Amino acid sequence: MVTILVTGSKGQLGSELLNLSRGYSGYEFIFTDLAELDITSRDEVARYIDDRKPSWVVNCAGYTGVDAAENDPSAAYAVNANGPANLAAALRNTNCRLVHISTDYVFDGLSNKPYLETDKPSPQTVYGKSKSEGETAALTHPATIILRTSWLYGVYGKNFVRTILGMLDRGIEPRVVFDQVGSPTWARGLAESIMAIISGVIRNKTPFVPGIYNYTDEGVCSWFDLAAETAATALRTVSVHAVRTESISQIAPRPPYSVLDKQKIKDTYGLNIRHWRENLVVCIKILTDAT
Repeated sequence: MVTILVTGSKGQLGSELLNLSRGYSGYEFIFTDLAELDITSRDEVARYIDDRKPSWVVNCAGYTGVDAAENDPSAAYAVNANGPANLAAALRNTNCRLVHISTDYVFDGLSNKPYLETDKPSPQTVYGKSKSEGETAALTHPATIILRTSWLYGVYGKNFVRTILGMLDRGIEPRVVFDQVGSPTWARGLAESIMAIISGVIRNKTPFVPGIYNYTDEGVCSWFDLAAETAATALRTVSVHAVRTESISQIAPRPPYSVLDKQKIKDTYGLNIRHWRENLVVCIKILTDAT
């Protein structure tokens, strides 16, 4: 039986994979978070991998506090750099395949065209630097896919869309930057694509092609656009105000341009990626129906 180990299972993406797993018969899923598996411990990771012998590892564990990382770089590097290194070391002499989640923050955000997988990383933050080192470490295991994504949101955990909805529900008028541009990514859509890749390789004999891939929803917008669309979709009448980046106090710099070119993953794995507006409608319906 194929065994799929998911780390960081209580985060946005891990939670979506847990939900999806119920629809995949014939696979054994193992979901771990910090309490079950601390990926920052090389010995613990080595023992766990040797004991469970997974066929696939999907590493969703990550230190995602962009500002917090500036004040606590050791914590960010432990999870984002050392964690993937420990997984890669434990898997190196096995046939297990590794799917590792990375970020647009490995780039400086100064491009004027969508980033390709072959573009040289130039991270400007502790978070981005730790994730870039994590990519390098993960790729030391030859059977590794890295998925770079951006602006992840969903029905679980703390994220931009849920924060905006919470503000609107309390009558707070959000002030959101209009001069940072990227592509939102619905966590459920990313989880579905991860499972489509895994299932395609296992059941449909799709060739497994390791390497770095970009993955976001289709379309481009600003953070203000996403906030305004969230308000409109949720039928909230509270105003959303567009502001410049310099008017927002943040410790770490944010990339002004985070658009990732996705042609490689669509060509290689035949993925059908939905537009961010389409995914946002579904996500907000789930969130509002739950209240």
